[in-house]
Amino acid sequence: MKTPISIITGYLGAGKTTLLQKIIDQADNKIAILMNEFGEIAIDSKVIKGENINMVELAGGCVCCSLVGEFEAAVKEIIEKVNPDLIVVETTGVAEPDALAFDIEENIPVVRLDSIITVVDCDAIIRYPNIGHTGVAQIEMADIIILNKKDLVSDDDLESVEETVKDINQKAIIFHAVKGNINTRLLFGVSFERALGKKDHREHLDNMEYFVYESEAVMRRDDFENFSGSIPEGIYRAKGFVKFFDGTYLFNFVAGRWSLEKFSKEERTRLVFIGKKASGSKKEMTNRLKRYEE
Repeated sequence: MKTPISIITGYLGAGKTTLLQKIIDQADNKIAILMNEFGEIAIDSKVIKGENINMVELAGGCVCCSLVGEFEAAVKEIIEKVNPDLIVVETTGVAEPDALAFDIEENIPVVRLDSIITVVDCDAIIRYPNIGHTGVAQIEMADIIILNKKDLVSDDDLESVEETVKDINQKAIIFHAVKGNINTRLLFGVSFERALGKKDHREHLDNMEYFVYESEAVMRRDDFENFSGSIPEGIYRAKGFVKFFDGTYLFNFVAGRWSLEKFSKEERTRLVFIGKKASGSKKEMTNRLKRYEE
């Protein structure tokens, strides 16, 4: 199975490193953080030198890696040495994520792009409203946008920032945060099954609801692909396994973008759908899925 990889981008000082620290602190699976350099991340363990990365072990089997060679080679080295459940890449503040996303999808077959997460500095946008080409590109490419430092602006200014962001990107999931303090498990598809577990099928997570669809039946692939392209806007994230006639596939959906990947270890359909007021879409979506079964 391909390793999911997520990109964290955002302008200088927006709070990317603070968010990375939150991700490390909340991790309940094996995560590899890949940065240009260790920077402000708290590193108090021995640094392991590699050909393309310098690596340090963190709690819970996680690692933090600084890039010293080519990006593609570094990613492959991380997978070979650590085999993480998820790789998170922090870009530099002046980087545009589209080239990196293209490189991941086209040139690194051992990974799949899970999400592009952009951290926006609310205070900076209010004080310097001319976002610039790079800032626009970072917002435009995002699947998930975190409006950070909301405590530094008024409610009216926060609403103005959100409107500005939505003018650039209408599909992205938007979170409000202070010092990157959110439930980071909601950012990554790989975490949902562990975060949700076998809890009640309707529950609030950071103002999000979710429901689970499970079935032993076989799904018609063409119908499911049509379904994936028409998931309601209120559903921000979905993940799970779908059983087709040619086997079971891993399904990943975020902000309108979806993928299917062959997965041999699961023998039934189990899908998790997450969004604000997601329970309102549950009946219609589950009825559709039932119609696609043989």
